[in-house]
Amino acid sequence: MHDRAIDERTTDQDGPGQTRRRPRRALGCIVELVETLLLTLLLFFLIQNFVAQPFQVQQFSMQRTLEEDDFVLVDRLTPRWDPYARGEVIVFRSPEGWATTETPFIKRVIGVGGDTVEITPDGGVVVNEVELEEKYLFADGAGDREPTDASGQTRWVIPAGELFVMGDHRDRSTDSRVFGPIPEASVVGRAVLRYWPLGSFGPIESSTFAGLTAP
Repeated sequence: MHDRAIDERTTDQDGPGQTRRRPRRALGCIVELVETLLLTLLLFFLIQNFVAQPFQVQQFSMQRTLEEDDFVLVDRLTPRWDPYARGEVIVFRSPEGWATTETPFIKRVIGVGGDTVEITPDGGVVVNEVELEEKYLFADGAGDREPTDASGQTRWVIPAGELFVMGDHRDRSTDSRVFGPIPEASVVGRAVLRYWPLGSFGPIESSTFAGLTAP
């Protein structure tokens, strides 16, 4: 009985003066776990707010380029030194008074600061006197692209620091034809990659417009 009592007393000891080493080791593991969790949360915050952010498409205005419930990755980093350009797809905060929720909008940049954008009577789009060839526009079953209808105003001169945006499915899009150019400060970033559904995984192509020079 005496020997057994000695064994039980020494089971939790690694040697003289080390009786509490195991509780200290457990505390150290907990501290490391908390530090790892905090570092992970910090990295997630930094990446989502300054590098890239996931975004779910919740509108029909970009069909067939993007469909409702697609998930895209938004580049928030490169716009800090690379200005937004015509033909890029961007995500921006909804203009005040033009949305019932805080869900951001996703549209295509048609004009940048200094451009003059016009909608012609036959449904064409002209930027700086060059009519755009918009191959990305929504097309019906026969392959005919829908025309662009104006909403009253037909001509805009885009101020510096603002963008003129429209959806690819013009009949289903509330865009700059209605609320005017948007400030670049309201843009979250460029939509660069569709990652869901997996069958549609791939980069989101920007469009270039022949005959238009850089602003």
